[in-house]
Amino acid sequence: MRAPRRALLLAAPALALATGAGAQGRPLRFAVGPFQPTAGDTRRAYEPFFAHLAAAVGRPFELTVTTDWAGIAVALANDQVDAAWMGPWGYVLAKDRAGAEALAVVKYQGRPTYHAIIIARPELAFPDFPADARGRSISFADAGSTSGWLIPSYWFRTQGIDPKTFFRYRDGASHPANVTAVANGQVDLATDYDRNLAAMIAAGRVREDQVRVVWRSDPLPNDALAVRRGLEAPVKRALLDAALAIGEATAARVMPPNYTGWEAAGPESYAMIEAAGRALGRIGGG
Repeated sequence: MRAPRRALLLAAPALALATGAGAQGRPLRFAVGPFQPTAGDTRRAYEPFFAHLAAAVGRPFELTVTTDWAGIAVALANDQVDAAWMGPWGYVLAKDRAGAEALAVVKYQGRPTYHAIIIARPELAFPDFPADARGRSISFADAGSTSGWLIPSYWFRTQGIDPKTFFRYRDGASHPANVTAVANGQVDLATDYDRNLAAMIAAGRVREDQVRVVWRSDPLPNDALAVRRGLEAPVKRALLDAALAIGEATAARVMPPNYTGWEAAGPESYAMIEAAGRALGRIGGG
């Protein structure tokens, strides 16, 4: 992990919003990763959810939007935030390093799972992927991304492939940037996840005929609502209760499009992500 990511949250601006005259105590410190093309887009899309949680708990809040996935894991591990909406791998990193806890798994169109994908320029034919893609350019997301780095890296390893030598490799991009790079012909291949690609097509940011999916993972657990180690038990319970109480009607009002609520996280919710991290030597167990 590169050094600038460690300082990311310290440098990012936070926005404090009171939830009402009756709000008590210090603000809850929330964070969210780079789900949208810009930090401003992410804030607009996710802030209503955090405002809803804070109001349910009866506290004011601060929301920080990070610019990469690794940074949010470091921030949670370093007690810079109390709770975060974060990708599965970022949560597992924070759990491994500092005992972060997943309270809930988000549901997207009613499902708690999604898929990592690899997309390609539409004119490129790969009938025997990945063997016939050797030497092509590929863009991975940053090393804190589940679908953009961890799962494709792990899958290539199961195929006996080191992507850094098999392809003309680069990493560190956001998911929207990866899709745009393929659509514009800047790279041959890129990692992404199905929810992001569908959202970008629906928003008109890319056309469906500008990219094609050449690989899809097994189902992966959706994003976590995670909290730092040591957060007071009553606050954790209140946050979980507030998240689980969000039905489809409320989700349509306070969550980004297509998110429909949350289900409680259990010990096995992110076990497959932990196994991939261990296999790659990125978390304890090597």
